Amino acid sequence: MERTAQSPVPAPALQAAVDWAIVSRRSVRAFLPTPVPRDVVEGILGVARFAASGTNIQPWKVHVLMGEPRNRVSDAIRRIRADPALDAGFSDEWAYYPREWRSPYLDRRRRVGWDLYGLVGIEKSDKAAMHAQHGRNYDFFDAPVGLFFTVDRIMAQGSLLDYGMFLQSIMVAACARGLGTCPQAAFMKYHRVIAEELALGPDEMFVCGMSLGYPDPARIENTLVTERAAVSEFTVFHDT
Repeated sequence: MERTAQSPVPAPALQAAVDWAIVSRRSVRAFLPTPVPRDVVEGILGVARFAASGTNIQPWKVHVLMGEPRNRVSDAIRRIRADPALDAGFSDEWAYYPREWRSPYLDRRRRVGWDLYGLVGIEKSDKAAMHAQHGRNYDFFDAPVGLFFTVDRIMAQGSLLDYGMFLQSIMVAACARGLGTCPQAAFMKYHRVIAEELALGPDEMFVCGMSLGYPDPARIENTLVTERAAVSEFTVFHDT
């Protein structure tokens, strides 16, 4: 697609399509086994690569896992999680979440967790079921494609801002193609396992994972719709 080309559709239709892709994007937590062709994945990444980045440094690097490589990573993490003593030796390489929570962030975090558990029938006291549900992250929620993202260790916090725009572009482009995604910070805990399985270089820092595939419409967890704050709650206009 030529970057300077005119829109292929009239402005109202273009706005509606772009808005739809952004608003309808959700974290999918159950996928069909339907394969995603490699050229489709390449097409999504081909669009996402035009995400903005500071001085055009484009700090992203993507590892696409399909088939046996995907299964090997899942199996390796599953073996670790089955041994609590072994699992305790793994931790995130960098802090994604704050060390101390406050409202409204804590309230939102709790709400989405309990809403999800409620949909799949998990009681607050059922720690084993929660552990099992969380473990579905490491099977990519059965998606046929797993994406792992890394960044050069010389980069600073600004590159993580750039990465957010890149990840959003992937998810929106996937949505426009009838595919679902789930961005996953959960994989951060096992960055050493991933580095070993994928033979990552010492300069590659793990950022996050993402599941990609066709959503399973029969699974109740895919009916979860999270709330969003109104524009007035997070915006201040300085216009007078």
